[in-house]
Amino acid sequence: MILSFAPIETLGTAPLVLALVAVLAYGVAAWPAPGGSPLPAPALVAGWLLHALLLLLDIGGWGRGEPGARLGFGPVLSLTVWLVLGVHAVESRFVPVAGVRRVLAISGAFVVLVAWAFPGEVRPALGALAPLHWVLGVASYALFGAAVLHATMLDAAERKLRLRDGGVAAPASGPMGMPLLRLERLTFRFVEVGFVVLTLALLLGVATTSHWRWDHKTVFSLLGWAVFAALLAGRQWQGWRGRRATRWLYVGAALLLLAYVGSRFVFEVLLSRAAA
Repeated sequence: MILSFAPIETLGTAPLVLALVAVLAYGVAAWPAPGGSPLPAPALVAGWLLHALLLLLDIGGWGRGEPGARLGFGPVLSLTVWLVLGVHAVESRFVPVAGVRRVLAISGAFVVLVAWAFPGEVRPALGALAPLHWVLGVASYALFGAAVLHATMLDAAERKLRLRDGGVAAPASGPMGMPLLRLERLTFRFVEVGFVVLTLALLLGVATTSHWRWDHKTVFSLLGWAVFAALLAGRQWQGWRGRRATRWLYVGAALLLLAYVGSRFVFEVLLSRAAA
């Protein structure tokens, strides 16, 4: 049996309906619920699945009937947050993280609306390996995004620990209920994997680019890669920990965000034109 998808025009308002229902599901997941309520968790899963279908139909091109993916700061941001939500879904099977669930549900609703308001443009693949380069790049965004999320929890737990040392009662564990050392190891495990994926994406980009250009994407990507390399080297040989390490993580993530999402935001929204 061969499945075929109609062009996006024949789908009518289906993508808009999907987007609205996904936002509604995310809203239910983010809404404060009485203790023990079983509703938020399945609502988050429903929002995530609807979000996935929307990515496939609209951004991935399954519903357009034309080759190429829809690229732009909105679609990439939407896909990145969706991947971070997927990481959270796996993680929450082992550790309950209700506070994080609300933050991610709000983020999911926000990026669905952003991707609908700023859909980007359809860009055909320039080579056989171009889609892999793009997927690796977005995957590195998601891994570093998960690292940043855990780093903020780590910083919050360390602040509470300092309050306890100052005579104010505070828990010795992180917001996820795990020891701080374990939370720190998990945070930088995401950094390590993200760095490997980012390196592969950059190498693939170099191998598949016929004319090298020192544009904003190249410069910010390489700067981000250098910051993450320095962070991992500092942790390995200088024992960087705590806020010193998380500051490097935040700087590297910000540079990487500027490499594509930030620059495309400037071109698409502030300058209202397509970027190369």
